[in-house]
Amino acid sequence: MITVHHLENSRSQRVLWLLEELGVEYEVKRYDRDKKTNLAPATLKKVHPLGKSPVIEDRGAIYAETGAMMEYIVDQYGNGRLRPPQGGALYEKYRYWMHAAEGSYMPPLVLTLMLNRMETAPMPFFVRPLAKRLVKGVKDGYLDHTMKALFDYLEAELSTDAWLAGPDMTAADIIMSFPMEAFTARGNIKNYPNVAAAVTRIQQRPAYQRALERGGPYALMR
Repeated sequence: MITVHHLENSRSQRVLWLLEELGVEYEVKRYDRDKKTNLAPATLKKVHPLGKSPVIEDRGAIYAETGAMMEYIVDQYGNGRLRPPQGGALYEKYRYWMHAAEGSYMPPLVLTLMLNRMETAPMPFFVRPLAKRLVKGVKDGYLDHTMKALFDYLEAELSTDAWLAGPDMTAADIIMSFPMEAFTARGNIKNYPNVAAAVTRIQQRPAYQRALERGGPYALMR
């Protein structure tokens, strides 16, 4: 049986959802974040040296990195489900989105989160104007146009089909769910009706709801 080392309020929720969609039996080992630092507990380093989540154990092996473990699960347990047949255009779209989620979409979202925290963090009054100028410079010079380009592209891709790799949901939609939900939670969704509709479809799936019950609700990035 697969064991999922699941950190609260983390991207590992997608692994639980994938397993629920495939009907694979699994065990959840849940970890709580440090209340002061919001970091993962040191006990996760006993599972994997980086001490991050998600991590899964299966058949005596440890798998880290969300995209890699999701591909492993689909390969080992999917029996052709949740991915298009190899060799066609839909498979190439599927492969692109499987890697774009963590490679292109999550880094600027995480940077946005860190900059927002920087603006509100306790600091001497004379440092705050400098911090605000720094944050504004990064947002104006990089983040705003990068995020717009990424989600304009995603919006256009979702205009042709209900899902990212054709008419049927795949693991690519599962791994992209967190970037889409995080972007939606920031409130900048009025110009992205296709992204908003995709998030609604995702959250209405019974397997998604079962995964929340197993892993617990998670607070999206603000």
